[in-house]
Amino acid sequence: MLLTGVFSRSIDQKLRVALPRRLRETLESDGRQALYIAPGTDQSLALYTEDAFARLAERLAQSSPTRQDVRTFNRLFYARAQRVEWDSQGRVRVPPELAELARLEKEVVLLGVQDHVELWAAEHWESYLAERQSRYDEIAEAAFR
Repeated sequence: MLLTGVFSRSIDQKLRVALPRRLRETLESDGRQALYIAPGTDQSLALYTEDAFARLAERLAQSSPTRQDVRTFNRLFYARAQRVEWDSQGRVRVPPELAELARLEKEVVLLGVQDHVELWAAEHWESYLAERQSRYDEIAEAAFR
């Protein structure tokens, strides 16, 4: 499963966001309509399929449980992660505490990022992109070292 693309959406008063059809079709390729939504990085939220969430858990389990940073991350991540399902209209409801964490307002952006989807406040994504896009080549070189 490879998730890509940028999709602008609105979040309604009930904190529901419609997943684009293309993302839904990729996400439900295993026949399930459930996702895990969790704190992401850079003030975003991350949405994982059950399989991708399990793979992430396996990777994290290989880290030493006695390391303070590992314990802290596990607590902050798993305590706030929640399982959600999309409805017949392809919408997922963002838990209020996670919407607040990512400062989601009316306009949001969904990003396909390899094995998960990121959910950003649109204004924050635009700012993030503006700050980093001009350094794309430099960032790419560092990423492939």
